[in-house]
Amino acid sequence: MADVGVRPARREDAADIALVQVRAWLAGYQEILPTATLAEVTGPEALEMWRERWAEAATAPPSPRHRLLVSVEKGEVTGFAAHAPAEDPDHDPATTAEVLTLLVDPERGRSGHGSRLLAATVDMLREDGFTTLVTWVFEANESLRGFFVSAGWAPDGAMRILDMGAPVPMIRMHTDISEE
Repeated sequence: MADVGVRPARREDAADIALVQVRAWLAGYQEILPTATLAEVTGPEALEMWRERWAEAATAPPSPRHRLLVSVEKGEVTGFAAHAPAEDPDHDPATTAEVLTLLVDPERGRSGHGSRLLAATVDMLREDGFTTLVTWVFEANESLRGFFVSAGWAPDGAMRILDMGAPVPMIRMHTDISEE
């Protein structure tokens, strides 16, 4: 069996996290985001900016309830997930958390890394007393929506439009993580 798992991110993971992010966006968002916007957020300058942001997220999160996790296989970062208390005004940040991002390197997809990241996220959030989990997904991202639906999530009816040089609709998904 392969040496796989999930652990808290460390500063030295930041470059790998940024690379996974850029690879995942290039592979998954070409049909969703305008070409110029995608090029801007995945180019060399953006890669360095993401590396710095992920290093800060790993070492100096805004609160103890903000976490960054990485999935690893044989010591290599294969994906990552970040979560925090929900900021949407219709949710209580004491009981509702948000998956801010969950990405797996496209070359490592369909190997359970995303499921392990999501399960570890839920475990941590339950320990922190959260009972509901939400995330925003591009409406056109059928693959990610399908992943969340297969894990028991559903759209909750909330939508927003991002202006990324063209309107890009997003839907909010949610799930109950309370232990019964």
